[in-house]
Amino acid sequence: MVEKSLIDLSWDDFDEHRSPRPDQNQFDAVVERAVSRRGFLGGALAFGSGAAVFGAGLMSSTTASRAHAHAKFAFTPIGIATDHAVHVPEGYKSQVLVRWGDALWSDAEGAYSADTGVSLAMSDRVFGENTDGMELFEVDGREILVVNSEYVNPKINLPASSEGVPQNADEVQLLKNLQGVTVMEIARGATGYQVVKDSPYNRRITHETEMTLAGPLAGDELVKTDADPSGRRVKGTMNNCGSGKTLWGTYLTCEENFNGYFGATGEMPEGEGYIRYGIGGEGRYAYEKFDDRYDISKEPKEPHRHGFVTEINPADATSVPVKRTALGRFKHENAEMVHAADGRIVVYMGDDERGEYLYKYVSTNTWTQGAPTEGLLDDGQLYAAKFNDDQTGEWLALTPEATGMSEAEILCFTRLAASAVGATTMDRPEWVACNPLKAEGYCALTNNKNRGVKPNAGGDDTSVNGPNPRETNKYGQIVRWAPSEDNHAAEVFTWDLYVMAGNPTVYDNAYAGSANVNAGNMFNSPDGMAFSSDGMLWIQTDGDDDNEGDFAGQGNNQMLVGDPESGEIARFMTVPNGAEVTGLCWSLDKTVAFVGVQHPGGAWPDGAGKPRSSIVAVWREDGAMIG
Repeated sequence: MVEKSLIDLSWDDFDEHRSPRPDQNQFDAVVERAVSRRGFLGGALAFGSGAAVFGAGLMSSTTASRAHAHAKFAFTPIGIATDHAVHVPEGYKSQVLVRWGDALWSDAEGAYSADTGVSLAMSDRVFGENTDGMELFEVDGREILVVNSEYVNPKINLPASSEGVPQNADEVQLLKNLQGVTVMEIARGATGYQVVKDSPYNRRITHETEMTLAGPLAGDELVKTDADPSGRRVKGTMNNCGSGKTLWGTYLTCEENFNGYFGATGEMPEGEGYIRYGIGGEGRYAYEKFDDRYDISKEPKEPHRHGFVTEINPADATSVPVKRTALGRFKHENAEMVHAADGRIVVYMGDDERGEYLYKYVSTNTWTQGAPTEGLLDDGQLYAAKFNDDQTGEWLALTPEATGMSEAEILCFTRLAASAVGATTMDRPEWVACNPLKAEGYCALTNNKNRGVKPNAGGDDTSVNGPNPRETNKYGQIVRWAPSEDNHAAEVFTWDLYVMAGNPTVYDNAYAGSANVNAGNMFNSPDGMAFSSDGMLWIQTDGDDDNEGDFAGQGNNQMLVGDPESGEIARFMTVPNGAEVTGLCWSLDKTVAFVGVQHPGGAWPDGAGKPRSSIVAVWREDGAMIG
């Protein structure tokens, strides 16, 4: 029997449960290094001053920041909340668009029950569990919303008698069907946006959906299994976290904590690749007990076929999703695609685990609007980022010469390749967002309690470094970089920190946060990010919302808006206690924002029965653009 406690662990704690690491870094030395560093961000870290001093682009004091307040914000910032509700600014409205269990087809009307959830028969006919990344597309004048369902909560999905652990193959299948991706048409009616049931575009993509492997790793021995000796056909995309949108109108779904779905009923295979990716032992959902595909003692190469960015065509419900192996295999948070100044395609990606890396992919060929896209995501160079303490950085090419690994090994065990070239260990690199008005990228570094305490899963040093300047970092930060010559394909860049989250009501040192953080806008654990068309950065949090101790006064998780030029940050939205805010996109006319609310507490949004992750539509009462 799988330990029931595994279900209750966060994904990060689940990984550490599987692969505990010794305390190795010298804590005192780490603190001394952080305090003594000079030249950081144009100045020294101002420990003891209540803020960190930053270079151009950030306000030098909260007074100056407040003097600029609201110059570019079309709302009055809201306060924190600790209740089980959604709050938006005065002059704005919000409404639930769709909830876990809501029907996508007429035959699934009434499939959801507040007492029992959704039956197996209807589990792939309804909106999935735990919404995450999402994007909106225009197809023949219609609005198609594509949404990830990252994971499930077995204690509310399974019968009460199962106590949160699958007891048979049917219960495993139920969990498989509630995860993956939902493609659905939405349309605005008299009462706001609604799902268009029975639309020809509606589709559920689950852990059982047939898809293909493409790119250099496809067909390699590393991905061949008994069920697929060709190494080119694979079932399912799993733990779909962040998302992305290609320039040619397809959806990129990102496979994050895929390792937790695999377990071993017999002897474990050996290899550094299993250890580094946290694969082994008991699976989080007991899949391996009822499906040999997830039993690595029987199918040891099956995990090598997951952990990729998968491309889905929202315009064709019969299309086969494609896993793009050239973009590397790791715990993908999101995939931010931009068109480089030299015409090549660039995709930025974070690996969401403590002490892992920031990556980018650059296509070999250039692309112009309307040109063929064949090979753009299969033929290119993968890089890992190295941040220097002098605010410069470089993208290190993951090549056989640099890593001592074959091309297939680099793409299958990308973390090992990044370690081999000496990339910079990061504080959980999550969403990447690129400014539409200038050549610069941002990455949310959510937090890292192990910074300066223990190495990453590969044994790499995680002492404080330039973009990760605080040991035992519980608050997180957002790093920003500008590519050389405004070309995202360039191999060198300069960088600074846009913000260090913190709590100035508890600390008067670096843990108070940067100068653009104050008692009125403080937050912890930046996670999701997206730019609106006006160049404003929307920041979503997934942090501690107990409102106690280090997090006193920070309330529930929230969505804030940041001005990249001034550094000003203002709170726009709060979500129910227990929930995180994740996923953001806008209607075609930019008057409605669609925001994901994952794992809420307090029986939200129905007020009774089970809590249901949902997508919320938010708009201005005067109908003006907000995106």
